[in-house]
Amino acid sequence: MDAPSDLPYDERRADALITVTADAVAGPSAQTPNAEILIMDRSLSMTGHKLDEAKRAMWAAIDTLRDGTLLAVVAGNHEADVIFPTAGGLARVDARTREDAKLRVAGQLAEGGTAIGKWLAHARRLFASVESPGTVRHAVLYTDGKDEHETPEQLGEILASCTDHFVCDARGLGDDWRYTELLRVTEALHGSAEAVVTISDLTEDFASLMREAQRIVVPRVYLGLRLNSRFQLAFVRQTRPVEAELTARQQRGEETHVPLGSWPPETRQYQISLRFDPRSLTVDETLRAARITLHAEFPDGTRRPCAESAAMVVRRRSTPGFGIARSPDLTRVENERELGMAMRACADAQLRGDLERADRELRLAIGLAESLRDTARLRSLRAIAADGPDGLPRVRRDVARGRILGIGVDSTKTARRPVDPHEDDRPLQDAGACHVCPRCGTRSTSPKARFCEECGHRLGDAGAADGPRDAL
Repeated sequence: MDAPSDLPYDERRADALITVTADAVAGPSAQTPNAEILIMDRSLSMTGHKLDEAKRAMWAAIDTLRDGTLLAVVAGNHEADVIFPTAGGLARVDARTREDAKLRVAGQLAEGGTAIGKWLAHARRLFASVESPGTVRHAVLYTDGKDEHETPEQLGEILASCTDHFVCDARGLGDDWRYTELLRVTEALHGSAEAVVTISDLTEDFASLMREAQRIVVPRVYLGLRLNSRFQLAFVRQTRPVEAELTARQQRGEETHVPLGSWPPETRQYQISLRFDPRSLTVDETLRAARITLHAEFPDGTRRPCAESAAMVVRRRSTPGFGIARSPDLTRVENERELGMAMRACADAQLRGDLERADRELRLAIGLAESLRDTARLRSLRAIAADGPDGLPRVRRDVARGRILGIGVDSTKTARRPVDPHEDDRPLQDAGACHVCPRCGTRSTSPKARFCEECGHRLGDAGAADGPRDAL
């Protein structure tokens, strides 16, 4: 845990970065039981080549599943149908059921509209029929269109009902879907989102998703927070490897549990932010703001601590904000978030035809990615960029819409922090006063901040307090 204890005299917020690693069990061990639901878009826009390629991807996914996995296939348009197994529930994968599932996929025809929420609600009901405790519940869906046959509120209600019941990866095909809808699904259901511009790439992508799903070693993980009465939870945010707002809460006695999804062997990072009235803290008094405990679901279905608790300790100093050095890791997290905001602002401007704004946001995003040495997002940005008449980067005028949607999706993917062998030797320097957002009044944690992390407003835009918010 990285939690700077010293707080400026007038500070109203305390932050901590929690880094968690899940390791595979050494030596022979029983495999974690898996339940898999494949969700295929069979709406009318999938007619022809797209549906043929999607079927091949579904077949590849089915072939990749190991024997014994519980499997169901949902076909969706403006409604949702379980096309395998026909008897209901989920079926165990073996040679016979594998071929039966592939035949059911092959028989699907393109018709109707799109209602992603109905597809997910069907998956939730199917997963509820799995009685085995400690089972990994994983779904994957693709869509080539917009979620036009339900309201955003209806989708939100369904996502809330699905959170902590299963995890879901999502893929956008072609160039006529909304990246914000895809990110909304994967943020709520702890999955990954990708833009598949070349439809034939979906086959290998789905096979890879199935291999990754079978590496999951912990079905459910929770961040447990026990707060001092003088502090309130402002937000919990996943910061690595993908940014996501974690809004689900479960109250268990005096402890608040935040669902973190299912885990393969990997490392993830979270930012916890607490708010408080500075007048409630005595100057130079050291106190515990929160106790943080990691819980996991064990094979018998019980939820128990799986690591030692950590205390988040703070101390209000008599020094104002500019006199206390900031955590370099927390500053990097804020800068990475700003990069994501700039990428989404670029994508949104391009999609609505505001080319001048898109070019400006592209240059801002490229500069942030270079300073962060975020090679993956920098590569995505340069793929849509060309030099303009003034020699500055601008969005290519012939760039495909699917590539722009990919920028929106890639905006949430954060890089591993580069290691600088000389970093520890450099003195921390104050970079000036922090910004105050003209829209919501929130003070930034970094003086270099370009976006308000509370409301998404771009800082420094004169007279733009009522301008467009971040697309998320």
